Amino acid sequence: MFMLPTFSIVTPSFRQLDWLRLAIASVADQEAVITEHIVQDAGSEGIHEFFQSHAAANDTQHSVKLFVERDAGMYDAVNRGLTKARGDICAYLNCDEQFLPGTLRRVATFFDRRPDVDVLFGDAILIDNRGNPISYRRTVLPTLSHIRLAHLNTQSCSTFFRRTLLERGFLFDSKYQAIADGVWVEQLLLSGIRMVTIREPLAVFTFTGQNLGASSASLAEAAKRRGRLPISKQLVKFASITWLRLRKFFAGAYRRRKIDIEVYTFESANLRQRRTGLVGFSWPERS
Repeated sequence: MFMLPTFSIVTPSFRQLDWLRLAIASVADQEAVITEHIVQDAGSEGIHEFFQSHAAANDTQHSVKLFVERDAGMYDAVNRGLTKARGDICAYLNCDEQFLPGTLRRVATFFDRRPDVDVLFGDAILIDNRGNPISYRRTVLPTLSHIRLAHLNTQSCSTFFRRTLLERGFLFDSKYQAIADGVWVEQLLLSGIRMVTIREPLAVFTFTGQNLGASSASLAEAAKRRGRLPISKQLVKFASITWLRLRKFFAGAYRRRKIDIEVYTFESANLRQRRTGLVGFSWPERS
């Protein structure tokens, strides 16, 4: 008997109910999979009323579960959600992120065909507050030297992994407030976990101007963890960045491309809207 693949998606939440509504919708309309969507909220005002009006209607294939608990930051919230996960494949999706249509089915098919792989990285699309494409983020496999000396080059919204990693103790180090995903991938690489990339856009993330991964806090935390680099390490850092950019170039990361996506917006929170654009790889300037 054919069994639908099961997913556990964790969304850390705090005072972002408008964005949360869109993230929930993007999980709820995924077809041909079974999902449990775990919303781990730190105590947002009105969160219970929100769920009563927007997230209470669950069907047999998709469930939304709310847990309201104080936490020590985003990664602590993600860990709390992941420890409750029961799906075969896991991911975490922030409030200002959305899965694209058909994403979970594509991911499930990939893992079914590749039992040797534990982590999958996909491409992602950066959008503005109205859902318009800004940038296409082609993903290449991360390396230890680049993570340690520069940053993690993959996007969390398009990262998926088997729950067996959690059973082996691979949770996020919650003492970090902004770079725990990079530390997590570093530990996976050190442990020889098999990772691959898929050259397909799986999710979108919204440039709000306050994104944690691109913040000064993230840069400061990474710099503090690295410490002061001697000249030899600075040369290694330069080589690692150059090598990453070369791999991205040959993977087609820097070319402009036509984007045609369907996303939820504040104006249309119950029905995906089509958005198109010709975009490259660059990040928008902060205002």
